Amino acid sequence: MKIVIAGGSGFLGPPLAGALASEGHEIVNLSRRAAPAGAGTRSRAVAWTPDGSTGAWAAEIDGAGAVVNLAGESIAGKRWTAAQKRRILESRVQATRSLVTAILAAKTPPAVFVSGSAVGFYGPRGDEKIPEETPAGSDFLADVCVQWEAEAQRAKPATRLVLMRTGLVLARDGGALPQMLPPFRFGAGGPVGSGRQYWPWIHRADWVALVQWAVRTTSVAGPTNGTAPNPVTNAEFARALGRAMHRPAFMPAPAFALKLLLGEMAESLLLSGQRAVPERAEQLGFTFRYRTVDEALGALFNTPRASAARR
Repeated sequence: MKIVIAGGSGFLGPPLAGALASEGHEIVNLSRRAAPAGAGTRSRAVAWTPDGSTGAWAAEIDGAGAVVNLAGESIAGKRWTAAQKRRILESRVQATRSLVTAILAAKTPPAVFVSGSAVGFYGPRGDEKIPEETPAGSDFLADVCVQWEAEAQRAKPATRLVLMRTGLVLARDGGALPQMLPPFRFGAGGPVGSGRQYWPWIHRADWVALVQWAVRTTSVAGPTNGTAPNPVTNAEFARALGRAMHRPAFMPAPAFALKLLLGEMAESLLLSGQRAVPERAEQLGFTFRYRTVDEALGALFNTPRASAARR
């Protein structure tokens, strides 16, 4: 089966493409810059411009078995100025609009469209348990996710739509985790702000497996939380990270300092959260390999106790 991945050159795209290729699928990466495929690979890149329109690249959508949408400006790394917030929103909405337009125009539409979203859809929720039917929040990230998903919804007449609402994806070589490590290495790690905010997390291997499962499982449709079954508070996460690294985890990062440094981004990404749970995936039979944060971080840091627990 041919699977088209949009935005496949970032943190999540390459491991997903590799896993899908290992199953025998042909992978087409839609990229702003095309590159030749390596000899013997089942993956190739095709140039596209995700500006809301289509182009020659849309021919790859016609007859594809699946389309996975990971395109969008990173929400971290740059202060949220008005211009940056506009880029965050428009990069997601316009890329999704391009893909949906191509899907609707295809003579043979893909069987499934897995479109990215985020647990930020729900907004800050305290300790409320958050399954997929929970309504949207009202902050900036919630508004981005609502508009992002609304654009993807237009594809539903032509294809099965899965909205993957991803949480904090854990890996050693990218994402948020490497940015958390320096304080712990120097013995100064600890909770962020009050530590009471929930951080819905997922090991990257489970996220990849979840998308693979969503592609092949025809009963999966609509919003799906891409999070592990046991979300933890930030304080619990910090203690688990300290255990995995054999470092203390008692030095809090003050909320006022983070707000001063990062502005609105600190409140949305670090100081609030969602106790999101993967109710839909578990009801439909998906099995998580890493169900607890100790298991996930233990695997990433080769902690013997956590590795033994997985066995």
